Amino acid sequence: MMLQARLKKKLQNFTLEASFTLPSGITALFGPSGSGKTMLVKLLGGLEQPDEGEITLTSKSLYKKTVDRKAEVNLPSHKRSIGFVFQDHRLFPHMSVLGNLKYGIQKDSSGTNTVLIEDVIELLDLTTLLHRKPKDLSGGESQRVAIGRALLSAPDILIMDEPLSSLDRVRKEDILRLIERVRDQFDQTILYITHSMDEVLHLADNLILIDQGSIKAHGPLMETLSRQDLFPLAGEMDAGTVFAGKVTSHDFDYNITTIESDAGPVFVTGVRQTKIGDNVRIRLRARDIALSTTKHSDISMLNQFNGVITEFRDHTPGVVLVTIDTGLTLFAAITLKSKQALELEVGSDVWALVKSVTVDSVER
Repeated sequence: MMLQARLKKKLQNFTLEASFTLPSGITALFGPSGSGKTMLVKLLGGLEQPDEGEITLTSKSLYKKTVDRKAEVNLPSHKRSIGFVFQDHRLFPHMSVLGNLKYGIQKDSSGTNTVLIEDVIELLDLTTLLHRKPKDLSGGESQRVAIGRALLSAPDILIMDEPLSSLDRVRKEDILRLIERVRDQFDQTILYITHSMDEVLHLADNLILIDQGSIKAHGPLMETLSRQDLFPLAGEMDAGTVFAGKVTSHDFDYNITTIESDAGPVFVTGVRQTKIGDNVRIRLRARDIALSTTKHSDISMLNQFNGVITEFRDHTPGVVLVTIDTGLTLFAAITLKSKQALELEVGSDVWALVKSVTVDSVER
């Protein structure tokens, strides 16, 4: 399923103007608090009305209105085939888990359940929870039930609005893996709203960046996150390069995994649960990369990538962002003093040095 939207709505502090296409897979809607993420979700779901615009799901028109005219099309929320999972779960407190799940069931024209409740219960591991009330559930359990209820409505699009914000780290990791299984098993198109770059890196196939009500960029995740002009929107502390690799070996004595990439081997820690041949996604932050004019054998940094400097750009006061071609484009944030001391210029041959413990990697 593909959703296309072009929306405009005047808000208190800015005017939200959004035009984008939501492809299959998981698309992350990322932006700071107050950027318009939640309002955009409400407009898509019919919970709020745009001043003008249109929403189309494949060939079906959900909303259409031109300025100063009455809406030509305005399907109510329950007819848009859009499911919601909110951060506060919104389970019915007087119903059991099973009752909450059954409430979401959507039947086809023959009266048959579109999505089998047994499949959802098994996927989300809900069997032991079915007769409990929401007050007896943990945060992670409640979120699993909320996801199950949304799936049983057989939505064409599933919108998840910061579903992990109230969970601890362990529960977040559990739900992240579960969301990936939902995407794969149900071939579900998901719009995932978050302000956590770690969640984006783990889940998203595509990325929409929003700020002050304006869509600043949207496209494939790795391509979009690696655009240095978007670094301020992605977060200065998280800015860097995201790229793909494949697990080639594990050193269990030292808990180090080797991942082959276009830049060469990358040594990372803490991913021993992956298997040889697994595809992974890697993020190297600009702030975690040091530069040297020579390769080192007497240094603790295991990752050393040889490349050529192609560009300098002012980053923050006293700091420059260096672009290095290593077979992959890497970015290093260094001080202006270091640039001058090393006599770096465009065309300089350098080594990008990265500590293994700073490399982020997730299985894909």
